[in-house]
Amino acid sequence: MSDLHLEDTIFADLKRTFSTISERMETTRRTLRGTDASAVGEGGLIDDVHDFADDWAYGIKQLGKHTHGAVKMIDTISKSFDKLDLDLVESLKAPKKKGK
Repeated sequence: MSDLHLEDTIFADLKRTFSTISERMETTRRTLRGTDASAVGEGGLIDDVHDFADDWAYGIKQLGKHTHGAVKMIDTISKSFDKLDLDLVESLKAPKKKGK
């Protein structure tokens, strides 16, 4: 039995967390974009709200790109870990060579 141990679900949990971050932020971006800024009153403040919404939209798109990249990296790490774990198990099954 190998000493290397990591719960299989940790990678699935990380992927789910990062995937839902993107979705939730995109929902927020769409909601903010659809907000009626005229409700704040003064013209300068309306412009500030629009500027904020534009900045927020850009930031959310960037976060989405990074979280998508994180999900890909989690997949790569998971596959590498699985291979490493299998290699370790196989190495422990191999007959031991006696030293000279």
